Amino acid sequence: MINKNNTNRSTGPKPRATHSPSKRPTTTAAPQFNAEPPFRRSLSVKKPTVSHKPRVGSSAGPHKPRNSSAALPHKPRVSHKPRTTSPAGRGLNARDRQKALRKDMPRIARKQPDDIIPPIGDSVRIIPLGGVEEVGKNMILVEYKDDIIIFDMGFQFVSEEETPGIDYILPNTKYLEERKDKIRGLVVTHGHLDHIGGIPFIIDRIGNPKIYTRSLTKMMIEKRQTEFPHLPKLDIKVVGPDDNLKLGNLPIKFHPISHSIPDAMAVSVETPLGNIVVTGDLKVDHIDEDPTDQEKKVWGDIGKNNNLLLISDSTNAENPGFSITEKKIQQNIEEIIKNIPGRLIIGTFASQFERMIKIVQIAEKYGKKVVTEGRSIKTNIEIAQLAGLLTPKKGTIIPAQDIDKYPADKILVIATGAQGEEFAALMRISTKKHKNIFLNERDTIMLSSSVVPGNETNVQKLKDNLYRHRVHIIHYKVSDIHSTGHGNAGELAWVNKTVNPKFFIPGYGNYSMTTVHAQIMIDNDLMKKENIIVPEANGSIIEIGKDGKTIKTLKEKVPSSIIMVDGLAIGDMQEVVIRDRKMLAQDGMFVIIATIDLKTGRLRKSPDIISRGFIYLRESQDLLQETRILIKNNVEDTIKGMRPINFDYVKSNLTEAVSLSLFQKTNKRPLVIPVILSM
Repeated sequence: MINKNNTNRSTGPKPRATHSPSKRPTTTAAPQFNAEPPFRRSLSVKKPTVSHKPRVGSSAGPHKPRNSSAALPHKPRVSHKPRTTSPAGRGLNARDRQKALRKDMPRIARKQPDDIIPPIGDSVRIIPLGGVEEVGKNMILVEYKDDIIIFDMGFQFVSEEETPGIDYILPNTKYLEERKDKIRGLVVTHGHLDHIGGIPFIIDRIGNPKIYTRSLTKMMIEKRQTEFPHLPKLDIKVVGPDDNLKLGNLPIKFHPISHSIPDAMAVSVETPLGNIVVTGDLKVDHIDEDPTDQEKKVWGDIGKNNNLLLISDSTNAENPGFSITEKKIQQNIEEIIKNIPGRLIIGTFASQFERMIKIVQIAEKYGKKVVTEGRSIKTNIEIAQLAGLLTPKKGTIIPAQDIDKYPADKILVIATGAQGEEFAALMRISTKKHKNIFLNERDTIMLSSSVVPGNETNVQKLKDNLYRHRVHIIHYKVSDIHSTGHGNAGELAWVNKTVNPKFFIPGYGNYSMTTVHAQIMIDNDLMKKENIIVPEANGSIIEIGKDGKTIKTLKEKVPSSIIMVDGLAIGDMQEVVIRDRKMLAQDGMFVIIATIDLKTGRLRKSPDIISRGFIYLRESQDLLQETRILIKNNVEDTIKGMRPINFDYVKSNLTEAVSLSLFQKTNKRPLVIPVILSM
């Protein structure tokens, strides 16, 4: 229902029935298929049924061709006379002006059919469904004959600017859905959301295969699964370093490795051609760039095998040398907790599992009370306690509402929001929107995290808000209080040298990261260029054949279009939906309501116009009057002689004409929505 009392709706006087030909834009009834409307909601427009028989009592006659070649159909021109003052229209004729206006307008890419995948034969295939074009939504397949093993099932967080209204992006699993009978299991390397976040959305679609992972990761998967009570119970088997399993016909081994979360593991899959080693996310614990004995033992044991292929983490490949060890970071944080006067508030990633546990232990050591703020931090602390990784004394962790019961120098707060997220705990504290925590000049804020690319503006806004309270801020640029969970270039080269694979695929990162990772191996004489495959995109099929002597990327790809989680909906969302949301956010919408009199073929009254986020109608009467005339003439000329009326074509034609006109006059592209009624 449309509110007739809306203040931003315009219903002007009915325009005169006749206009000067020089001012009247016209559109003929027949569609011009080589000029596709830029804002069309569907990819095709049905050709209207046009009757050239004269109506009773009408002077209209049949259409006459220009020459004797009557067999050739007549394609009349579509003419919309743009204002000559438009920069895009200077010095051009009407048709060229239309092309100039259209060239920057959004287009909808036609969906291409899926490739026909050739039979696998005796080859081993590696298919990254996610994680090689981005940091996130990690998912890799290893396939040999009738067996498929899946590694990880993550999702990717998205920005509101790029994908408005979308919660997460998932890997495309159509290839797996068509081969459920070949899936032998899902192996999860660790418990971060970019490796487990997609499980509730995907696992049921591929037949609920058994999950193999470590104890802590199992707890994190099950905790997240409680948010989806409608899904069937997961079948999860806990594995350890000494376990030797066989998934289908493929033996598999697990290796404990270092990361920012406990129970991370690398995995070896034994194939007749050699071992496939999948590292997951990794870093190397070291002392002055000399790996520890534990690291040498784990990776050395892997290197003793016949390793055909290594798939390794590329996230920090662009950083030289070795990363700062987590042990060094924890020592620096302890000094700060020990010596800082007043209250200390630490903002960090909830994914920094080991660091959160250590902070609670250090606070307890110095007699401080710990307040946890943020849902993800509370959840991970709870899981750490259930797993036996954290056993604080009773009363060490207190609720935020009890914060005023203790001296300020006895309070330590661990909070989410170090990336400046609008509704996270730290941002709410900085904007005085938190119920229990209020800042003062004696407080110290420690931002124990780096700035994720793309979050610079939000982090700066957070720091500005914090400094307005005259607090003291410590961050990673002024003190070593944060270290990554991913190995730098030196660590990655050491792992590759120790594992000594025949072939190498850099994974887990953006294309620049995987490319640099490959170059590191070449520059250090660890791998030959022809033995390295950098995946061009998600869905690439990398094949090792000829008894393990060759590696190549097939020209075919498995389906790889992104799958979006949009509220309760999950699917391959059409590009037009995202495009419309962006247009609404940027330039608003422009709704046209026109009523056609079926007897006369004319509008019964002047069109109604509703605008949201585009222009303020009361201050744009000239534009509205010109647009009403355009609407009236366009609709009446389009339906002239059309029996029956093709309303889809009428709306499409009107959308194109109005969109071009508004863009020409305002340099904006609102979402034009025509509503055509008939009486």
